[in-house]
Amino acid sequence: MSEMNFTEIPKAYDPSVVEDKCFKYWQKNKLFHSEPDEEKKPFTIAIPPPNITGMLTMGHILNNTIQDILIRMKRMQGYNACWVPGTDHASIATETKVTKSLEEKGIKKQDIGREEFLKHCWKWKEEYGGIIIQQLKKLGVSCDWDRERFTMDDDYYKEVIKAFVELYNEKKIYRGYRMVNWDPANKSAISDEEVNYKDVNGKLWYLRYPLIGDNKHLIVATTRPETMLGDTGVAVNPNDDRYKDFIGKKVLLPIAEREIPVFADDYVDKEFGTGAVKVTPAHDVNDYEMGKRHKLEVINIFNDDASTNGNVPEEFRGLDRFEVRKKVVARFEELGLLEKIEDYNNKVGYSDRGGVPIEPYLSEQWFMNMDELAKPALDVVKKGKVKFYPEHWEKTYFHWMENIRDWCISRQLWWGHRIPVWYCIGDDHCTIECKEPIVSVERPEKCPHCGSKNLRQDEDVLDTWASSWLWAHAIFRTEEERKYYYPTSTLVTAPDIIFFWVARMIMAGMHFRKDIPFSDVYFTSIIRDIQGRKMSKSLGNSPDPLVVIKDYGADALRFTIIYLAPLGQDVLFSADKCELGRNFANKIWNAGRFLLMNAENIKIDDKLIDAHIDFADEWIISRFHKTLASMNQAMDSFEINNATKLIYSFVWNDFCDWYVEMIKNRLYSDDEEVKSAVLTRALSIFENLLKIVHPFMPFITEELWQLIKNREEGESISISEYPALNKDLINPNAETEMGMVQEIVYAVRNIRGEMNIPPSKKVNAFIKSSGVKDHQLEYVKKLAKVGNVTVGTNITKPGASASAVFGNSEIYIPLEGLIDLDVEKQRIEKEIKRLENSLIGIEKKLLNEKFISNAPTEVVEREKNKQKDWQENLNKLKKILSNLN
Repeated sequence: MSEMNFTEIPKAYDPSVVEDKCFKYWQKNKLFHSEPDEEKKPFTIAIPPPNITGMLTMGHILNNTIQDILIRMKRMQGYNACWVPGTDHASIATETKVTKSLEEKGIKKQDIGREEFLKHCWKWKEEYGGIIIQQLKKLGVSCDWDRERFTMDDDYYKEVIKAFVELYNEKKIYRGYRMVNWDPANKSAISDEEVNYKDVNGKLWYLRYPLIGDNKHLIVATTRPETMLGDTGVAVNPNDDRYKDFIGKKVLLPIAEREIPVFADDYVDKEFGTGAVKVTPAHDVNDYEMGKRHKLEVINIFNDDASTNGNVPEEFRGLDRFEVRKKVVARFEELGLLEKIEDYNNKVGYSDRGGVPIEPYLSEQWFMNMDELAKPALDVVKKGKVKFYPEHWEKTYFHWMENIRDWCISRQLWWGHRIPVWYCIGDDHCTIECKEPIVSVERPEKCPHCGSKNLRQDEDVLDTWASSWLWAHAIFRTEEERKYYYPTSTLVTAPDIIFFWVARMIMAGMHFRKDIPFSDVYFTSIIRDIQGRKMSKSLGNSPDPLVVIKDYGADALRFTIIYLAPLGQDVLFSADKCELGRNFANKIWNAGRFLLMNAENIKIDDKLIDAHIDFADEWIISRFHKTLASMNQAMDSFEINNATKLIYSFVWNDFCDWYVEMIKNRLYSDDEEVKSAVLTRALSIFENLLKIVHPFMPFITEELWQLIKNREEGESISISEYPALNKDLINPNAETEMGMVQEIVYAVRNIRGEMNIPPSKKVNAFIKSSGVKDHQLEYVKKLAKVGNVTVGTNITKPGASASAVFGNSEIYIPLEGLIDLDVEKQRIEKEIKRLENSLIGIEKKLLNEKFISNAPTEVVEREKNKQKDWQENLNKLKKILSNLN
């Protein structure tokens, strides 16, 4: 891919140049395309299809980075990796966007009709629907782009329709009048899962209903006084002694002037309000059930936009429901029937898409009976055939599945999968059977009962989730592909769609394919800002991922967001945290550049890869395989965040900070064979290092891998062989020896820092120990800039020296001649005095009860931490001063 000479490798890594080049190379060579191959085991991921109305968010970044890490690793491990991308048609969201777009041009949806409106939807999809997919490519995701799907593709559409017909024929789909959640903004029914409940500081109105034939009143309490225009009864608890004499009587409904009965029902809570409740069967779920039990009249007072209809008195007609509320309360006040108003905190259901309070609405809709479908889907999770990560989501899943209700699958929209049901609207020849719906995959030519060709298709479309629940198998176009790729392997998704999508996909898989749709479900974290607030457009606290990629690079963003995302915990993210990922990329780049620049003058000879090995080589090889073992374990447990930390520690600390520094002496020696062996081995280890980093940071690793040696067109690190774990190469002795070198070097460096010893000056060291060997000391001298080293078990501490303890050993550094002892003593004494005064001040503050009780908890905590830090520094300085004296 790259024709660059090593001497031309840029000093700084420029992701903007590398990323575009790498992605084009991957695309050109179709490196991520998969076809069924019986010689290989498949590893399949179906992307959670983003809405065609969507734009890339930080949630998408986290979700798709995790998927890409999994698929890239499995591809390198020899699996036939297939990651299918695609988008969802998103009925409500898309229809809302297109309707708004047309209205801005002065065009009303109803005026142009269904067919013309759908043309506008398809046009909108072609113009804007693929934006999020193009944005995802900037992240470097390795989807099989030849397999991109859309939930309204012709063949996918047909699968959805066939599923409906099959379930209808099995009597699992039915049409009926039910109380549904109505979204007045979109004028459509929505499911229970599409309702968000919010705490609202509202009012509780107490209304007086006059008793017929008596001067008494029955007082009812309500949070929705506007619905009283549809009241057809008043209910009390049968055990409420206050109302025993009222049961069986009637009250006159004010404004409507309608007589309605007073009845007893166990549902009524005696403690709520006055213990008497108004009953509006058409506009409350519980009232509807009471209405059925007591055969009450059902009066719908709202149009589909939640304005009042012709069932209310004329002066109240055609008004918005909240306007009607004001008028009803005002009228009750005029009539002297408003008892009182109280503040009341209430949970109000809002439409997830429409953003307005939902209206309980009696409507004829299509429903799916969930009882038979839910049981197998519940069992496979209980038996561990489908595993959730984190596991605690199983409880949420079980609770919902064990209390599942029938699914309202029809939506009063035009964009989507139109329900495959036709009705005969023939002539006088129609029979009683003609009233039955005709359910068919293809449009029927005529009514099967009377032969009339005058048929009308149902106007509704299916709930979007009633198409995407087939995603795991319907994305594959042929039965051969389904048998090979299905079940898919892992689903990575957000926990907020566990009911919408995860549960329903398991149900669909078990019903239509008689098998689970995936074996593992990874639930991603919620991305929050550094204040802990969920990222949202309204708060303006969500950085644009494309801007972050431009500023820091895709690899930096990918690595950072996974590094910050422990399994099952929220992510506190801000763009500047990507410094971590960018610095890591630069660290890898600099190490690679150093090795490759040396390869200009030192021969790379694979025959020497195992020659001239010393304990530093044995140590880094051991550390690599130990890291690989821990990484494999972490990935198997879906602890991907832990895997990033293992990679970071190995690359940054072990390889770059220690091993690269340790081989410099040998690289600069006069022995050409030693130099060749050392560099050949270092580049081999570096190449393996790149391979384990690649799934996390694909761009920089591809670029450096291509530079290590001449590659053929089409070769790529992404399809190279993942390093195999060799436990025999884990060498505890080498790691122990290296551990001692590191401890000595850390001790000397700390003393240098504490005593202000200039970096240019070499120090002498006395080590009281029995376990230090000569070959270890050679590295200590180089890495810590040490001159003479004396080692023994009977060494006594020299005068005016600094000391440190490591393990069971001690090290002493004589300071005479390295620093001006008197000046250093004065500096430390001055700092000790400053710290002592500061500690007196902070101690007074923390003993002040007024400060402790009035200051915010975090301020008090901050002061306590400050006190602790200062005390530790003071103790350290006193010890140093003691050494100097």
